[in-house]
Amino acid sequence: MLQFYFHPTPNPTKVALLLEELELPFEVVAVDTFKGEQHTPEYRAINPNGKVPAIVDEGVTVFDSHAILLHLSAKHGKFVPSAPQEHAQMLSWLMFVGTGLSPFSGQAVHFLHHAAHLLHHAPEALPYATQRYVKEVDRHYRVLDARLATSRYLAGETYSIADMALWGWARSAGYVYGEKGLADYPNVKRLVDEISARPAAVRAAALQERLTFKSDFDEETRRALFPLNTSAAA
Repeated sequence: MLQFYFHPTPNPTKVALLLEELELPFEVVAVDTFKGEQHTPEYRAINPNGKVPAIVDEGVTVFDSHAILLHLSAKHGKFVPSAPQEHAQMLSWLMFVGTGLSPFSGQAVHFLHHAAHLLHHAPEALPYATQRYVKEVDRHYRVLDARLATSRYLAGETYSIADMALWGWARSAGYVYGEKGLADYPNVKRLVDEISARPAAVRAAALQERLTFKSDFDEETRRALFPLNTSAAA
């Protein structure tokens, strides 16, 4: 059975969605990143980068969420358009999320919610960093919103792993935008709402309820998630 190394954060959740959409049997292996379990030698043997998610699929190890999406969709022949133009669009938007929206969202959340705790004296560059990443998140959402204004899904008329990748991050947009969430991006919101209503997405979102994870964002968690930052601050 496929082993799925999971923590309830955006990148693992997009993989959970694909696993549920494929209706594959899988074993969930909790990796509590708040406790630093991603840094153990056992897990580093699976993912040398020390992040989640990762899978072991019939003896084949794959890490990085988008690598997993591509591996599983190709293996099972689902959620990847067959028409050349739609396939190209799927790849383009998948990479747009993977290299743009995903890292910029992560950095925006870091500077909005965690940097002040890591740096006991806020440097002058901190407001610049926050503005830089939030503006880039906004730019990426506006590009996505324009695409979805004229296309039902990112690849065209076919629901694909590109949409799942977007869902993983966009459903957590409140961490960047607060209560308004995706209100400024109505076409993105339309797609996220549609995906969230799918039975597979409901199961994926509920996956964390089957497991117990640390929730306190204390000093242990900061050291586990940001080891370079905490060592520099010390």
